Amino acid sequence: MTWQTALGGFGAGLLIALVTTPVGVSGAVFLLPVQLSVLHVPNPAVTPTNLLFNVVSGPGALLRYGRNGQFAGPLARLLLAGTLPGVVIGACVRVFLVPGPGAFRIVAGAVLLPLGLWLCVRALRPGRPDRPPLRSRTIVGLGVAAGTVGGVYGIGGGSLLGPILAGRGTPMSRIAPAALAATFVTSIAGAATYGILAVTTTGDIAPQWTLGLLSGVGGLIGGFLGARLQPRLPETALRLLLGVLATGIAVFYLTS
Repeated sequence: MTWQTALGGFGAGLLIALVTTPVGVSGAVFLLPVQLSVLHVPNPAVTPTNLLFNVVSGPGALLRYGRNGQFAGPLARLLLAGTLPGVVIGACVRVFLVPGPGAFRIVAGAVLLPLGLWLCVRALRPGRPDRPPLRSRTIVGLGVAAGTVGGVYGIGGGSLLGPILAGRGTPMSRIAPAALAATFVTSIAGAATYGILAVTTTGDIAPQWTLGLLSGVGGLIGGFLGARLQPRLPETALRLLLGVLATGIAVFYLTS
């Protein structure tokens, strides 16, 4: 690995986590195209490398949110109940079925684009009440789906769960720590699953350790700073940021 690649991974992790952490997105969804197109990480090693980024970068934001006392309530536990089994399923699907990215990009874009635009409109033109919050079983089901997607593509479920929960009235101060906690724990499980599969199967399954660690250290710093910034931002600004991120992700997937 060249020093340019190492510095690029560190800088990308720091900047991405700084922007995405306040709205509960780990940043791996944006790191994925950077790894593929700029840093040239091979498939399917890009997925466990992204999960390694989540594992290393997660504690910075979670430590800060814990200090802020933002883990009250059952939301994090409900998300974990779904995302943990989902990420193991996703890792097995990625290794043994090797799905192409085309279908995922279409589905993710179709879900995130209207959600992102709707959140932007609601943030810019408040006044209408949110829909009732989701029931516990529905949150667990969404967690399973998001965990499976995270296991397949290593992006973390926050980019999918955040807009849905925000659109149903859950405050961003609850969404961000819960989504990041679920992403962190499931990324540990996903990385461990890939590690086991790397021993028993052939191919580029193991993560790119150096790059994953360097980008994760950058994300650790950026995540801590982003979590520190989050309580100082108004709810409207956070929802607008989440809407812009969701819309940007959707446009990227639908046009790439």
